[in-house]
Amino acid sequence: MSQLVLPLRLDDHAVFASYYARGNEPLVATLTELAGGAADREGHGCWLWGAVSTGKTHLLQALCDLAGDRSVFVPLSMFAPAGPLILEGLASRELVCVDDIESVAGDPAWEEALFDLCNQLVDAGGQLVVAASTAPRECPIRLPDLASRLSRLPVFHVQPLDDEQRVCALQLRARHRGLELPDETARYLLKRSRRDMASLYELLDKLDLEALRAKRRLTIPFVRDVLQLSETD
Repeated sequence: MSQLVLPLRLDDHAVFASYYARGNEPLVATLTELAGGAADREGHGCWLWGAVSTGKTHLLQALCDLAGDRSVFVPLSMFAPAGPLILEGLASRELVCVDDIESVAGDPAWEEALFDLCNQLVDAGGQLVVAASTAPRECPIRLPDLASRLSRLPVFHVQPLDDEQRVCALQLRARHRGLELPDETARYLLKRSRRDMASLYELLDKLDLEALRAKRRLTIPFVRDVLQLSETD
């Protein structure tokens, strides 16, 4: 999609086709409906929350990818230093996807600007999708009107993956990149690296590059060699 309001490109891999949805099917279905403009307008969007590396940013970007120029992605952890003026005019989009809202929670200027944006979206029939590390009632927002407005959003807890699901998620991402990741190799990665999905995906990106250079498959011996070289760098 083109980002006309904010100077930001979406990650190429952040699409619904590369997101392993096991345990989060209702959330993915809701976001897909929002992207298509078919969701219940009374909900005015949703709030999704979960631990680090559970795919919240991926889902927001996938939503924006599917919705196209009707949407805008706003990562507040990145844009917080720029100040709340960046929110001006965003209500012209049907879908506003705000990531890391807790990064500006407690800041009076940001909270007033977010409350104004909420009201503008409601008046325009738009949708606000928020991602955070906590549920709405636990987010440290001080402005009562904003907290009340956000608490009305449907809430989804992004469920973390177990080890078998991590294997499936890695294989899905590999297929999306045109790679074959055998079961035994994927399980080897889980045992030899950090287990959060962000670290695993970063490692898969490195293996993809090295496999392309060496014209090798992702076998355990090849992966072992790449990991050993990384440890000596």
